[in-house]
Amino acid sequence: MEAFLVSTLAVAVAEIGDKTQLLALLLAARYRRFWPLAAGILVATVLNHAAAGWLGHWLAGLVPEAVLRWCLAASLLAVAVWTLRPDAAPDSDELPSGRSAFFATTLAFFLAEMGDKTQIATVLLAARFDALFAVVIGTTFGMLLANLPVVWLGQRFAARLPLRAARLAAAGLFALLALWIVLEHATIG
Repeated sequence: MEAFLVSTLAVAVAEIGDKTQLLALLLAARYRRFWPLAAGILVATVLNHAAAGWLGHWLAGLVPEAVLRWCLAASLLAVAVWTLRPDAAPDSDELPSGRSAFFATTLAFFLAEMGDKTQIATVLLAARFDALFAVVIGTTFGMLLANLPVVWLGQRFAARLPLRAARLAAAGLFALLALWIVLEHATIG
């Protein structure tokens, strides 16, 4: 349960103001169909995070647990700093062409997640926790928690959201998660 909760929280917070959240807004404005977009985000995230989780699970067998714990704490701190830098919205011309909102969303989200902080977090979380399924489900759920409200609300409320304040809060939360990992390590070993 801890792997699921930490994974959900880490990815949901990391997505605040991320390029994929901005992509969700652009897709919502372009297609204006919630369910195909939601399904596309789900499929892309499951595929991307399952591959990332498998990689992390494989790395866990190669790297000692104490090293993984310190890598996770350092990565959470790096994501805290990374979160402070706002992502630029992709151009509308960069969106995949085609008639299907589902396929366009699946392709766009899968590609946008390659090398993204949530994919890296999934690798590290899967390496840290011996619960690959819980991590992948948690990171996927976190992605949906962060992006589906954006799709639902669409462009209508985008100008009113305080993204700077949200990024500052997200960075603080990541720093606290890193501190929690370090303190948990100090009490265990």
